Amino acid sequence: MSSPPPDSSVPPAPGSSSAAHRIAHISLDEETILWRNADVEQERRVAIYDLIEENTFKPLRSAERGAKGPYRLHLSVRDGRLAMDIADEAEEPLETLLIGLARFRRPIREYFAICDSYYQAIRKATPAEIETIDMARRGIHNNAAELLLERLEGKVETDFPTARRLFTLICVLHIKG
Repeated sequence: MSSPPPDSSVPPAPGSSSAAHRIAHISLDEETILWRNADVEQERRVAIYDLIEENTFKPLRSAERGAKGPYRLHLSVRDGRLAMDIADEAEEPLETLLIGLARFRRPIREYFAICDSYYQAIRKATPAEIETIDMARRGIHNNAAELLLERLEGKVETDFPTARRLFTLICVLHIKG
């Protein structure tokens, strides 16, 4: 995999419409992130890079008012809810979605626990043990992405890979030192 660019925005792929319903830039509230190690920082970089490279993101209220994208997305946690601040390319605010995080507490906690096991395993476990832990990690991640898709229903049209990467970033926002 190539290294992600230092900026979290990438121009649209050649031949794609610059007005496609997609995220062109994503940022996280740095004040929300209390602590992260090198493994977490790498997960964040890869999730942002992969998300910008390929995603589907159509905020329905904004689209109904004529917004076509691409969009700028800023994620933060406010009062126990995920805040998704959506703006256009000119950084004009379009809308803010607030999603309760109560139903995500357990998946986030499980994901952190399995990731810790995974990071320890890749340093000293057998390939079979690493594969088993990685399968469990992917399962938790997939279930959380399905939950996110459910919570975004009627608010944002998106796809599974986008929801999966967004869940990774939601986890980064919940890291405690």
